[in-house]
Amino acid sequence: MSKPLTEQELHNLAMNHVGKDLEQRGFEFIAVNSKLKKHPQFVCIDKNKQYFFVIVRAVILPENPNNYDLVWMETFKKHARENDAKVLYAGVGMGNIKDEKAPIYLNEEYLFEYNGIQVLETNLN
Repeated sequence: MSKPLTEQELHNLAMNHVGKDLEQRGFEFIAVNSKLKKHPQFVCIDKNKQYFFVIVRAVILPENPNNYDLVWMETFKKHARENDAKVLYAGVGMGNIKDEKAPIYLNEEYLFEYNGIQVLETNLN
């Protein structure tokens, strides 16, 4: 019998995928934090030595992985500005391939939705 993935395991799956994407884009990792609800998940720099704080959010489909808490994100953007960093957001959606109400199981196929990394403006409006 298969074991349902925990919230932490789903988050780790999402982080692995986003981490590979960041590597392919040429980012260098300064710090990685895989604990749930601890942000950012990745602190990276690009070839110009610009710092980036990367937020990874894993959701269960059909929830939209591209949506995030706007009020919370404004406080995070303030933190990034104070550290001369830019903010990147990566939403990842996953779901059971046979039944959207069923959990995702270890070693079984699952639905996956990832639309890439979004650059979030940190300028004050």
